[in-house]
Amino acid sequence: MDTLLLQAAIYLGAGVIAVPIAQRLGLGSVLGYLLAGVAIAPILDWVGSDPESVQHFAEFGVVMMLFLVGLELQPRLLWDLRMRLFGLGGLQVALTTAAVALFCLTIGLDWRLAIALGLIFALSSTAIVLQTLGEKGWLRTDGGQSAFSVLLFQDIAVIPMLALMPLLAMPGGESVVADAAAHGPADTPFSHLPAWAQGLVTLGVVGAIVLGGRYLTRPAFRIIARTGLHELFFSAALFLVIGIAVLMTAVGLSPALGTFLAGVLLADSEYRHELVSDLEPFKGLLLGVFFITVGAGMEFDLLAGNPGLIIVLTVALIGVKGLILLGLAFAFRMKGRARWLFTFALAQSGEFGFVLLAFAGGVDVIPADIAGIAGLIVALSMMATPLIMIVFERWVSPRVRRPASLEREEDTIEEEAPVIIAGMGRFGQIVQRLLVMDGYKPVVLDNSAEHIDGLRKFGIQVYYGNAMRPGLLEAAGIARAKLLVVCTDSRDRAVELVHHVKQRYPHVYVIARAASREHVYQLRAAGVDLAIREMFGSSLEAAQRSLVVLGESEARARRKTEAFARHDEESLQQLFEVWDADTDVFDNDAYIEKARSRVVSLAEIMAEDIGNPDEDPDQRDDL
Repeated sequence: MDTLLLQAAIYLGAGVIAVPIAQRLGLGSVLGYLLAGVAIAPILDWVGSDPESVQHFAEFGVVMMLFLVGLELQPRLLWDLRMRLFGLGGLQVALTTAAVALFCLTIGLDWRLAIALGLIFALSSTAIVLQTLGEKGWLRTDGGQSAFSVLLFQDIAVIPMLALMPLLAMPGGESVVADAAAHGPADTPFSHLPAWAQGLVTLGVVGAIVLGGRYLTRPAFRIIARTGLHELFFSAALFLVIGIAVLMTAVGLSPALGTFLAGVLLADSEYRHELVSDLEPFKGLLLGVFFITVGAGMEFDLLAGNPGLIIVLTVALIGVKGLILLGLAFAFRMKGRARWLFTFALAQSGEFGFVLLAFAGGVDVIPADIAGIAGLIVALSMMATPLIMIVFERWVSPRVRRPASLEREEDTIEEEAPVIIAGMGRFGQIVQRLLVMDGYKPVVLDNSAEHIDGLRKFGIQVYYGNAMRPGLLEAAGIARAKLLVVCTDSRDRAVELVHHVKQRYPHVYVIARAASREHVYQLRAAGVDLAIREMFGSSLEAAQRSLVVLGESEARARRKTEAFARHDEESLQQLFEVWDADTDVFDNDAYIEKARSRVVSLAEIMAEDIGNPDEDPDQRDDL
């Protein structure tokens, strides 16, 4: 039997069986995968499968996860997180390293070994924490954003940590240190170059990712999307992630950071939702396999020999890290639920600890017996994380102050309707009220917690959540809906939402609020069925009343207004044919020429519209 197929069957089968059971017991998918790994460990030994070899492949799920996280973060938001990223993240790593190192010194370990263990245990699990926060809808909360900032800093810090390890080598490891110094923390195709040349190559790769993400990927995805082949779009998305990971690995940098950077650069792209929808299942599958390998790789013989010591050290690590995190939460003025979510989420060690342990053992920094115990502590703390989060969710969270609007969890949608309204501002309220009065009950989504609370006082059912998230639309029944009305006041998000829905659910008729003529063009390019300018109707009404005040009869003023509206719609269609998304209208010569040719007087419009310029519109209205 093919060994690869047998391993795939074992891993996938374990996940399919264990995760639903864990979910049913309220333990979460991550703990389900970890327990599945523990359960199949004897089977893997029997068939001769090494979980560590599979783990190296499954770690690509972490890379893909950071790419998807980057897609959710606009560069402006990332800039807003800079204080948390470097201040909060830097202090967490420094304080945790110092605390662990001090403990190691008190029990008689060498200072170099103490520092190495401190660096290893200072890291937290990016995979488990982000997966858990994403599942619970906590990633965009204040506590979730703070936790993400620390995790991102830790991922960045792994690179200098790897470079530092050879310098901490124990006595007698000078030859290993010299070899590591010569080749760097990772042997790359450019390791033979001088240091200055390696630096230039690294900067060149990072620059290529930035420029490519900014100027090349969008046109490329646009061309691929026009083919209409969904599998080609998925292949291109996968190639983008893998290609960036390969480039970053080639220069000795973290592939996760490279793909995260690419995701941030594509966060404003109109294809963001398409990328998320395509890669999300693949990412989830790889992460599931990664968690299974963590569970399967635990050294139970070592645990059985020293159960008390290892469990006490694991609990002590979680407790010390938790106290440091709580202190930082107070220092950075986190409030209520955010403070405790931040503390509970990051109290474990992480998967990069295995990487540092393996490298530190290879350069004679950590002896094999201590490395085995440290690895078991890392694995046990990771396995404890889902249980810690259950404690937070069931007992801690309900007892702390109600979260602010930024921390509010998305509502659970318990109904479906043929109509979904995204956005409940002034525009959306008018649409919703008329539909309700005619007997319809649309599903209404809005992302302003205060606004929703106010509307609910009037008996209006509105669900809190971000309509840009594909999972929320699916929960609202978009696959079976007939109509989506996009009423959000964000121009870019409206275009992205229309594009995503028309790509995934072409049968849904989409009406969208437009802020301007330019916005109408963007929405039409995204596939909208009907774009309505928010100020157009009220502006026409004001113009019609102006004509009456200036002496026109009510009927004639109405006729002129209707003729103008029809002429404007025709102009809109003709100008759309020469509009270019990549060219400003003031620089588009074809657009300007077409617009100038459409300039006519209202009398000419009336004559063309009515058909007989001598016929009195007032008399026609009286017939």
